This record gives sequence, C-alpha cells and structure tokens, in this order.
Amino acid sequence: MSSQRIKTFLEALCIHGEERYDLVQALREVVLALDDSITEEIKYGGLLFSAGKPFCGIFSYAKHVSLEFSEGAVLPDPHRVLEGEGKFRRHIKLLSQEEIHSKHIPEYLALAFKAAGTN
Repeated sequence: MSSQRIKTFLEALCIHGEERYDLVQALREVVLALDDSITEEIKYGGLLFSAGKPFCGIFSYAKHVSLEFSEGAVLPDPHRVLEGEGKFRRHIKLLSQEEIHSKHIPEYLALAFKAAGTN
C-alpha cells in the first residue's frame, strides 16, 4: 500500500484534532511493533493491518477511536473490554492514549495476531 496514502490519511486526522491523531499514531506503533511482517493499508475508511491476512484495524470516529479485530469473536476477553456481538468482529473503543494501557491493548493485539494464524 502506498505510504503516501497513509500519510495523507494521517494528515487529515491531524486536521480534525491532534489528540485523535496522537492516539491513532500510538496505536499504529503498538500494532507495527508486533512483527516485521505486518503491513498496513487504507481500507474501509481506516487503517487495516495484515500479516498474511487482516487481523485488526484502526478507525477514527467523531468521539473515539476504535481498534477492531477481524476475528475478535474467538479472542479471550479476560479484561472484559471487547465490544460487539457480531459473528466475527469485536472492537475496543478508545478515548485517550492512557487507555492503550488501561484496556490492555498490547495483550489483545498479540491475541488477535495469533488468532489470525499469523504467528
């Protein structure tokens, strides 16, 4: 995926609010730190991350940022932060960078990465 498209997407986020931009950037760093094979692309209005196949995405909304898991329904939820009741997907809503730690985002990302068979 074109890094220019990602850069343009992120610049647009910054225009809509520095806090939201900073939160998306912090989440991106956590996702990309999981493994060198992870790629990102702009899809469905957000950032979609794959390593062989998609396993999560970051989507920015007016009042929150959502970290969505492609196969979230199979993930364990020991901290009870996953939301959604669909057949496959689950998400975690984030309002601040502090929630990356308080909602155990690195742990859930590692689980999603593994569940997608990309380990």
